[in-house]
Amino acid sequence: MSVQDLTNAIVSGLQAGGEQFLEGTMAGALPIIWLFILALHLARPYMLQLVNKFTLRLGADLLWLVYIAIREVALIIGVAASFMFFFPDVVVTDALPLTGGLAASCVFAVLVIKLVSDPDNNPRLFDLTSVLLAAGAALYFIPYILGVQANAIGLTGTWNAISQFLVTNTNPIWAAGMTYGSIGIVSVLGAVAAYYSTRIAAHPVSETEA
Repeated sequence: MSVQDLTNAIVSGLQAGGEQFLEGTMAGALPIIWLFILALHLARPYMLQLVNKFTLRLGADLLWLVYIAIREVALIIGVAASFMFFFPDVVVTDALPLTGGLAASCVFAVLVIKLVSDPDNNPRLFDLTSVLLAAGAALYFIPYILGVQANAIGLTGTWNAISQFLVTNTNPIWAAGMTYGSIGIVSVLGAVAAYYSTRIAAHPVSETEA
């Protein structure tokens, strides 16, 4: 083996190891991100009660704006951290939750709903976003706990078969199918968001209509 071949092998190994480390870190951080997203969403009634207690209107408005900003940023971070689930080569190589892509699609759907409407002022849409977030959390936590984490403790028998099924690199056929399905869902939602954004840009709402 020449020096150049050895150098290329070392560089390739470092790149592959660094990529897997980053993906594993994001997969491990996503449960915390999901808990943060759910906590902020469920904290809305508490925040409304807290805002109503303010005697200074400016302080109440600032607190509400900060809460809304943090809540929406958390959703964006959740989608960004889940982007690896949309790459088939990644999901069939790394040990990731099987339905992680569908969970990411639920978060993206919430963002699209917030783009085209205002769930905070529409109880039905707020309930819809709540259902989507609950479904997304379940789609991530169930395969993560019963699959990825269960594989680490060496289960046997039926439980081992279930845990193997819920992990992407031990169930590559289903993992690829979930990935392409998630890509299709996100593509449709992205097209809706793009159409709405271009329509708003082409026909901006005037001050008299607002």
